[in-house]
Amino acid sequence: MTDFDIVGPAAIREGRATDAYFDRTVETLEHAGRNPTVTAEVTADQFPTGEWHLLAGLKDAAALLEGRALDADALLEGQLFDGGPVLRIEGPYLEFCRLETALLGFLSHATGVATHALHSRLAAPDSLVLSFGTRHVHPSIAAMVERSALLADLDGISNVAGGEVIGREAGGTMPHALMICFGRGNQAAAWQAFDEAVGPEVPRIALCDTYDDEVEEAIRAAEAVEDLDSVRLDTTGSRRGDFVHIAREVREKLDRRGHEDVGIFASGGITPAAQRDLRDLVEGFGVGSYVSNADPLDFALDITAVEGEPAAKRGKLDGPRAVYRTAAGGHESRPADAPAPEGGAALLEPLVRDGEVVRDFDVEAAAERARADADQVGLAAAVYAGER
Repeated sequence: MTDFDIVGPAAIREGRATDAYFDRTVETLEHAGRNPTVTAEVTADQFPTGEWHLLAGLKDAAALLEGRALDADALLEGQLFDGGPVLRIEGPYLEFCRLETALLGFLSHATGVATHALHSRLAAPDSLVLSFGTRHVHPSIAAMVERSALLADLDGISNVAGGEVIGREAGGTMPHALMICFGRGNQAAAWQAFDEAVGPEVPRIALCDTYDDEVEEAIRAAEAVEDLDSVRLDTTGSRRGDFVHIAREVREKLDRRGHEDVGIFASGGITPAAQRDLRDLVEGFGVGSYVSNADPLDFALDITAVEGEPAAKRGKLDGPRAVYRTAAGGHESRPADAPAPEGGAALLEPLVRDGEVVRDFDVEAAAERARADADQVGLAAAVYAGER
């Protein structure tokens, strides 16, 4: 027993974070003296669907396969796909049989989070967009959530320990709890104390909806704190009313009082639709549950060839497949031995060779790839316009 209900890294790497029937499979194959060399592919949809997803979780998947007598090819982190395999493994089946459960979990959950984060990014491409959602999920996956958000080119994260794991510094300013500790009527004292206490690198963003009307608190904050960067509006949805109207009123009344340089930051139940409504009025967004609570993508791992011969279960395509970005910005899957589409670029690249990881995992490069790929396949324009 442990203090927290967490499966540790050692259990994952050793293949104990598995479904029990894989243990039975290993027992049976070893009893029968069988360990065929197979090709297995991880796929969400066999054919293009028009629903684009952002691949994430590949760094963890590669670490899981490291040290095994196998080869693996995969799309790049930050690549968009809407069908066909994202990962192919070739090797003796018993080398990775017990790893399937964890492997799919690494890819499925992170890809779901990254895809929603990309939609948040594309809905307000010129705004500051921060990941605020780890309070909604189990703390053991905070680093996954924050890294997936950064892969989608979000501008920052909030979870301190998650940031330490992925080598990124978390940011944040003040919660309602801080304001309440100073008491009703003492909001100015709270804002000023914060300004005096935190380092110069911390943005001066005043939370302005704790006790009084958002407009009134915003004006008071701008008057109380010299060089205030922004006011944050985080009003509970049940008390908010028309959030766009509130933001518009805050903006105009700040401007009329000479506070044109004080921005507005919006948080609390922010979705891409809300970002589209607010992006011309506010400078930044804190996006929480829309990103962190994204549904995992339903990946499956299927054996497609055994000892070089096509083999797949009923309803699945057999034989290894390749995927391409077409010249027109589409995504196409074909049998690996078929000619590539004219002008198409092959997307599966080496990930592991004989147990050695042969790829780097650079978050910034992946984020740049995600933005460029979204432009190429038309997702950026669709999300910006509210068509996705």
